[in-house]
Amino acid sequence: MTIDRQTIALRLGEVGYIADESLAMALALMDHLKRPLLLEGEAGVGKTEVAKALAAIHGSRLIRLQCYEGLDVSGALYEWNYQRQLIAIRAHEGRGGDPDAVERHVFSEDYLLERPLLAAIRAESPAVLLIDEVDRADEEFEAFLLEVLSDFQVTVPELGTITARSVPRVVLTSNGTRELSDALRRRCLYHWIDYPDEGREARILAARLPGIEAALAHQVARFVARIRAEDLRKVPGVAETLDWAAALMGLGIADVRAEPEALHATLSCLLKTREDRAAVAPETVARIAGRVG
Repeated sequence: MTIDRQTIALRLGEVGYIADESLAMALALMDHLKRPLLLEGEAGVGKTEVAKALAAIHGSRLIRLQCYEGLDVSGALYEWNYQRQLIAIRAHEGRGGDPDAVERHVFSEDYLLERPLLAAIRAESPAVLLIDEVDRADEEFEAFLLEVLSDFQVTVPELGTITARSVPRVVLTSNGTRELSDALRRRCLYHWIDYPDEGREARILAARLPGIEAALAHQVARFVARIRAEDLRKVPGVAETLDWAAALMGLGIADVRAEPEALHATLSCLLKTREDRAAVAPETVARIAGRVG
């Protein structure tokens, strides 16, 4: 199998994700080596969008496991439909059924509730499994996850061992709120996603907002790059850039240098805290806007 990062980059572009060469290579290696890919980076740089785009180019089902503190096996792998089981038990009791037969019945596939990990393992064709914000989960869950990703099989005590019908493409994301274990890092390929440079962000705008003029796309990308260099509490991500560019288009603004007051009024698209809005004064906006031509 030839590793072809150019083809992957082109196909990602066709579904609106503009990847740099290093990310395209990481995705190509993930397919070639059949290994999970761990993506780290600041919030808003497009880590989750990688998995969505990957599912789109492969025509695969996207299965998302959103991690959080306290996540356990029942939330990630499977649980039993206790309400239906109770109803079935009561119905069999009324008919005087054999207790062992009743137990086998209520712990059958009919009463099993798949959660994301089990759904990905049992998928008929390779799914894209997105394990989002894995750093928010506890260390105990991380250890369990490592076991699942090592063999792509799980054991349900009542049903036995379930082996993957097809190995999913696994993308893990982390915002760095907790240091991940060395064991998990060794199991995965790794890529750091940074904020895009001006040129790539302009291409993202062109791909996601087909009606945007090229000049405005480049001005927006330059403006946002300079805003990110300010002393902000929450740096705007790519999603904020897209919202802001769409807002400017809706207001009929074709040149950011022409209307600094309007730009300042629309910063609610970019700046999401009170402190950041206060820090970026109208004169700051005018100064930045005057340098993006």
